Amino acid sequence: MKSKKSIMKLIVMSLVLSISLYAAEEPKDASSFTKEKNAQVLKDLPFSDTQDFTDAKKGFIATTPELIIKNDKGEVVWDMKSYEYQMGTGVPVTVNPSLWRVAQINSLNGLFQVTDKVYQIRGFDISNMTIIEGTKGLIIIDPMISAETAKAGLDLYYKNRPQKPISAVIYSHSHVDHYGGVKGIVDEKDVKSGKVKVLAPSGFLEEAVKENVYAGNAMSRRSFYQYGSMLPRNPKGHVDTGLGKTVSSGGNVTLIPPTDIIKTTGEKRTIDGVQIEFLMAPNTEAPAEMLMYFPQFKLLNTAEDATHTLHNLYTLRGAQVRDAENWWKVLDEAVARYGDKTDVVIAQHHWPKWGNKEIVSYLSNQRDAYKYLNDQTLRLINKGYTMNEIAENLKLPQNLDQDWALRGYYGSVSHDIKAIYQRYLGWYDSNPANLNPLPPEESAKKYVEYMGGSAAVMKKAREAYNKGDYRWAAEVMNKVVFAEPNNTAAKNLQADILEQLGYQSENGTWRNEYLMGAYELRNGTPKITATTASPDTLNAMTPDMILDYFGIHIIGDKANGKKMVINWEEPNLKEKYVITLENSVLVYRKVNSFGNADLSMTIPKESLLGIAGNATTLDKEVQAGRAKVTGDTSKFNELLETFDSFTPDFNIVTP
Repeated sequence: MKSKKSIMKLIVMSLVLSISLYAAEEPKDASSFTKEKNAQVLKDLPFSDTQDFTDAKKGFIATTPELIIKNDKGEVVWDMKSYEYQMGTGVPVTVNPSLWRVAQINSLNGLFQVTDKVYQIRGFDISNMTIIEGTKGLIIIDPMISAETAKAGLDLYYKNRPQKPISAVIYSHSHVDHYGGVKGIVDEKDVKSGKVKVLAPSGFLEEAVKENVYAGNAMSRRSFYQYGSMLPRNPKGHVDTGLGKTVSSGGNVTLIPPTDIIKTTGEKRTIDGVQIEFLMAPNTEAPAEMLMYFPQFKLLNTAEDATHTLHNLYTLRGAQVRDAENWWKVLDEAVARYGDKTDVVIAQHHWPKWGNKEIVSYLSNQRDAYKYLNDQTLRLINKGYTMNEIAENLKLPQNLDQDWALRGYYGSVSHDIKAIYQRYLGWYDSNPANLNPLPPEESAKKYVEYMGGSAAVMKKAREAYNKGDYRWAAEVMNKVVFAEPNNTAAKNLQADILEQLGYQSENGTWRNEYLMGAYELRNGTPKITATTASPDTLNAMTPDMILDYFGIHIIGDKANGKKMVINWEEPNLKEKYVITLENSVLVYRKVNSFGNADLSMTIPKESLLGIAGNATTLDKEVQAGRAKVTGDTSKFNELLETFDSFTPDFNIVTP
């Protein structure tokens, strides 16, 4: 049944690609305009400053030869060998030199000693895994995305250090690259028994689940663009994401719920002889996030709030807009609390920084950048400038702009400004002409007609391309592609244009976005099976979250006219819900006792998800003794028949 299959797609975490390639043009060389623009970058930025290379190599102990990590099916989850082409000294003309610089640093991988008793695994995933040696065991901070990469990292540590057991795991925040590998290093039985503690910031579990489930299908699809997952790894393809190489894919993404929640700034814990003080950072890089200070080591862990890039206030894969005001205030509090007593700062991406004076300057510049963007964007908003006008003209002050740690490798000044605008004013610029525009395909056809037809537009677009006016050429060719999606010549021209924009991009995610667009214009939309919601993520859903997600699946027209009331008791949690379908809306209410209903069922939430996912049936659950029902069981099947199906292979660069 189509409706049941839609939920089943959430039961398996995978990044399996089935690609049907069309006859396509190969990637082009860099144009003379791209070569000129990239050459100018070498003149404009302080490439003679190589301190970051020195810092990134400091404390290196060992790495894994080849560094190709596979899952239990023999499929590659992580492959650093494919980036060996970046180890040369010359900058390819198809890569922005600044992006090439950070890509080379991010290619450094292995086990590193940060300071006494503090180690990091870097280059085994997009994120770092920090390992702190306690009196009897290890404290692990952020076990990466996949169980396979986390295990490989811990195995490398054990080959070079004593094999102490794990005492605790700390999740710095609610993004999957900071918790997904936990079961690769910890047995959940040890957590439930109290042998291993799991710490996380307040709101962690709710935010981790919501971000990966509610809009997870769309986020999965968009992530292929942001991370360039399908691009070949060469100078004309995938280079980096700015925050790290890329994300591990096809691995086992896991989650163990926290046993200790950190709620307020200043809270302290002593774990296995290691003292930790926490600084809460909600709604900065993640809705639930915290920084950590270790007084014994004079070490500050900034989680993801201060790395070696201007970060995202809006992530291109899609997520809630982040709060620049709160971000700068958290960094300022970190400087005020710990600045004069910190000798080393680490983050869960990139490489450490040493020296008190250097650290205070680094954190202060990071703080100032977010405050500058926030304040100046609001200033120009109040002068009547629109989002795109501000993004086009506002730049960081020269001192901040020349700071390597604030270059736009992952975030960018442009889309951070747009995020601030969106946070305060939303999508509408107050121009009534933009209040209710035509949908893209219909609008494109009229644009092309008004401009004299596709042949005339393409002629002018080629002229713009030949002049290096790629941004404008991309804008007009997008109209032709949406007006005539079967026009191969138009798609190939648009691919050529996007490709040059990608070659010029300093931002790793912008490059990936442009090159993925070019790839799909030439090759078509691939068949993708992917989801951000792993089984552990789904199992962590509360009954409220499950019912919210069921509501998201309702097809309004298909549910029109249907009415039903279902009583549901979750036996393990002892919680009761009355679920009503009416007006094509699924409404639920937590109650103390039930009234009359079409169907009453007592069933665990895991079984309910299994039924919706076609892994079992209500009858089977009853027969197995896991469920009890009274009333009309056909009502539940009738509800499932209204569910929509989501597949992460919808079109992006074509209608």
